[in-house]
Amino acid sequence: MTEPPKKKTHGSYPSVKNWGGVRNVVQRIERSQTIVANREAVAFALLTMANTKITDVFEWDDHGNVKVKASNRIPEHALQSIKSIKSTVDKNGNPTIELELYDKVQVLRILAKASGLLDTPDDGQKPSVIGVNIQAPEDVENKGE
Repeated sequence: MTEPPKKKTHGSYPSVKNWGGVRNVVQRIERSQTIVANREAVAFALLTMANTKITDVFEWDDHGNVKVKASNRIPEHALQSIKSIKSTVDKNGNPTIELELYDKVQVLRILAKASGLLDTPDDGQKPSVIGVNIQAPEDVENKGE
């Protein structure tokens, strides 16, 4: 007699059968656990992006001549902050380099939100009723007089 096939389990996750889209739920759980397990690395990467300065990548002289630093002179944290580099030649034959860093404002927003900096203090201490209008009942006995 053959045994029934064993149910496939995903690590130590509880069964999510009949939740609809089981695969999607399991994938989300695995992704969130990956982020939690690597939260130090994620925080470090965000902090390096927030703290990168243009002078980490470029240097210029008193005459305004701009040069890209040699790759071995660019700090590792600045390299992680580079979104794209494009090297082109302009119509006069001069080489140009376009460097795009990740959006510092967006990175700072993510850090502020994750750290609770944007949370409103003591939301639980606010009254649940903002204003109350009380109207006295009409005096029915003296109304006809």
